[in-house]
Amino acid sequence: MRGDSPEEGWRWLQQAMEDLRWTDELTQRGGYYLACFLAQQVAEKALKAFLYAKGLEIVLGHSVERLTREAAEWEPGIEEQARRWAILDSYYAPTRYPNSVPGNIPARVYTADAAQGALALAREVGAWVKARMPSEEA
Repeated sequence: MRGDSPEEGWRWLQQAMEDLRWTDELTQRGGYYLACFLAQQVAEKALKAFLYAKGLEIVLGHSVERLTREAAEWEPGIEEQARRWAILDSYYAPTRYPNSVPGNIPARVYTADAAQGALALAREVGAWVKARMPSEEA
């Protein structure tokens, strides 16, 4: 059962931050393809946290770019972030399925550089959302 808007937003952000912790761990330990996927999940969940905290009852979809556009209704001027964060959408499916990388598998394709870049963007999205959340006591 969903709680009030700020509470629901914080629940989603808490999960995003836990996912961020594991994104960092996977990046350090060589699970680059999983780290890239999880970085996308961090951004998605953090942006959903923001939208839930703003009062939305249902937030559908997985696209970081689309969720950022929705967030722009409350935070105009985030177009630059949306452009940079949108790369995370490219990690949603290809990092998980062998048919997304013909002749190879995601575990062999994604690199430390990709994972570190994805992790940095996920951290940025999480910090952006956290700075705009209502107080946890609300």
